[in-house]
Amino acid sequence: MPTESRGPVDRTAMTLTALAEHEDKAAALLPAEVYDYFAAGAGAETTLHESRTAWEHYRVRPRVLRDVGRVDLSTSLLGAEVSSPVVLAPTAFQGLAHTEGERATARAAAATGSLLALSTRSSTPLEEVAAAGSAPWWFQVYAMRDRDLTLRLVERAVSAGARALVLTGDTPYVGVKRRVTGTRIAIPDDHFLVNLQQHLDPDRADARRAAEQDPTITLEAISWLAEASGLPVLVKGVLRGDEAVACLDAGAAGVVVSNHGGRQLDRAVPSAIALPEVVDAVAGRGPVLVDGGIRSGLDCLIALALGASAVMVGRPVVWGLAAGGEAGVVEALEALRADLTHVMALAGAPSLADLDRSLVSATSIWSPL
Repeated sequence: MPTESRGPVDRTAMTLTALAEHEDKAAALLPAEVYDYFAAGAGAETTLHESRTAWEHYRVRPRVLRDVGRVDLSTSLLGAEVSSPVVLAPTAFQGLAHTEGERATARAAAATGSLLALSTRSSTPLEEVAAAGSAPWWFQVYAMRDRDLTLRLVERAVSAGARALVLTGDTPYVGVKRRVTGTRIAIPDDHFLVNLQQHLDPDRADARRAAEQDPTITLEAISWLAEASGLPVLVKGVLRGDEAVACLDAGAAGVVVSNHGGRQLDRAVPSAIALPEVVDAVAGRGPVLVDGGIRSGLDCLIALALGASAVMVGRPVVWGLAAGGEAGVVEALEALRADLTHVMALAGAPSLADLDRSLVSATSIWSPL
């Protein structure tokens, strides 16, 4: 009896299983308060839930009789050549998940040919992360209350080889998460201030406050960072087309459609629903990335078909890190890549250039009010 062809990959069956197993293992290994820190969403966690389910409200309209003997996922992001459009999202305090923290994540990015976005709130000095792997990387930036601290970090990131800055624009304050006590767990100074300690007076009583996000920043922060660094600046946290245009007009090189993984404003629109509007508004003026609830190659395919230049994944990376260190992150990234390759083949799309909106159809449940 003939066997059914599995297409260009043989490992796609392990994709969702691996990601689910990583989260289960992370929940078992991590202290409850640490697991909840990474897993929790804001408020009643409506947006956290919808961030994942919103991708399921799109349906695929596959092409047939296309040569998909080889599927090419390679792409370029602001001049960085990468093996796939799956980017490691900036995720804070990874040392809470694994002793190697961001160093292991950077090595995994290099091993898989992926782009890494490194958080300002990393548990590891940014220079050590940059030295740990050869992957291209971007530096995520909070404009802090003490602007000099922000500039010092940006200068160091530029010197260490960062290729772009990602300005987080949706966090004037940290969203309250009912699942955990207060707005955050008690992050020790050796994590919270690891990148800032050298710039702070040891007797400074307000060091933590100085390092908090500045709630008064405006669009002018985009050109300020671009001029100070000489790097392209993307703005993360954009959920509206008009806001994307305002960011580009203010000097942004691109935007990241994001609701912060459901961790900031509860009932914010899911990224999956905001994405088409933002892509249309940007109209090719710069890359549009997206994050929020992406857990499969099919989610990736839909995002890319809707016009995203790349997708970012955060929690799957953290769960892989907690479950297996560098190897766990590699497994998570390779699983997503294998699944994306598989579903692209089934959809009749042998390259990213073949992904467009003709491949997807939205259900009416998410129609605008």
